[in-house]
Amino acid sequence: MNKYELGLVVNAKIEDDERAAVVEKAKEYITRAGGSITNIDEWGKKRLAYEIQKMREGFYYFIQFDAESTAPAQIEENVRIMDNILRFLCVRQDEA
Repeated sequence: MNKYELGLVVNAKIEDDERAAVVEKAKEYITRAGGSITNIDEWGKKRLAYEIQKMREGFYYFIQFDAESTAPAQIEENVRIMDNILRFLCVRQDEA
């Protein structure tokens, strides 16, 4: 099992319950791909470095999880088509 982190930038113009549903759906994709979530960091609303889809702010979430090496490709494939996610990035964390 490898350690990974999925970073999400979620649309800031949606309601809190919708935003929670988006994060829950991303967590569901991780568990469906065989991963186990270890930690979730919610950074809150931050100003974006540049405008994305005419939006200047987004909610940042970082989900750490353990999974096999094939899981990130499956997760990215599902997250890519989700509504209300402006940007995402899945990276492998160092063991050290």
